[in-house]
Amino acid sequence: MKKREKKAASHNAKKKSFWKRIRFKYKLSFINESTLDEVFSFRVSQLWFFSAVCLFALSLIIITSLIIITTPIRNYLPGYLDAEVRREIVQSAVKADSLDAALKLQQRYLSNVTAIITGKMKPDSIHAVDSSSYINADYNIPRSKDEAAFVKKYEEEEKYNLSSTNAPRLTENAFFYKPVNGVISSHYNIEKRHYGVDLVAGIKESVVSTLEGTVIYTGNDPAFGNVIAVQHKNGFTSVYKHNDMLLKDVGDHVVAGEAIALVGNTGRLSTGPHLHFELWYRGTSVNPEEYIAF
Repeated sequence: MKKREKKAASHNAKKKSFWKRIRFKYKLSFINESTLDEVFSFRVSQLWFFSAVCLFALSLIIITSLIIITTPIRNYLPGYLDAEVRREIVQSAVKADSLDAALKLQQRYLSNVTAIITGKMKPDSIHAVDSSSYINADYNIPRSKDEAAFVKKYEEEEKYNLSSTNAPRLTENAFFYKPVNGVISSHYNIEKRHYGVDLVAGIKESVVSTLEGTVIYTGNDPAFGNVIAVQHKNGFTSVYKHNDMLLKDVGDHVVAGEAIALVGNTGRLSTGPHLHFELWYRGTSVNPEEYIAF
């Protein structure tokens, strides 16, 4: 019993000695070396010193965390890139692509002007390029007033036509994709036997099928270069001319918006990279601008 009491007393004494030691205050003085006068002094204990270090470390952690959370530095942390930042990156990439296309269009315009001034090209031998009329592709555009009026007029004319009661409407369940993202340089003019529209676009830019269908012709024409034609199930046929390269063969099935060729400058009648696009309905040419928002 006495040994246990001695051990307990010794343990308590050590415990009290430890707390007394860390709470014991030390005097820290600053003395002028020349006069040996005490300039400044303060008392500090080990407990106060460790508490101050812990508080400083905690404050440093909090400040660092706030800086990371409230500044763009957080984007450099692995796995922190959120959906909003990804969306901004995608939007920036789309804007950069649009600016690049506009810059190429402007460079083409300047090169044409330079060629005309230096006499290397005749003014009437090029398509007009207006960089200010550049239009981005937008496949969610509603029907224009002219298109709506045309459809309404056609439906009124065919309403009492018994022979076509079961026939599909001209544009029923049909949404026409823009064949290429470009600027119209020459419009549809049946009097001049220009049965389509010319779209100025960048060389080797993708040409897409305006509707779902089957490729019925691919070949090279001396006047129109590489030509591809697609037959659609609603009676329409689309024709794409002056291509640099054809990506599909006869008999291939294509979906609306699928790339079928690349923009080029082939054929005797071509004076620059562009796409000549024609739209035919049951053997009769129609104005593509009445169906597609270019």
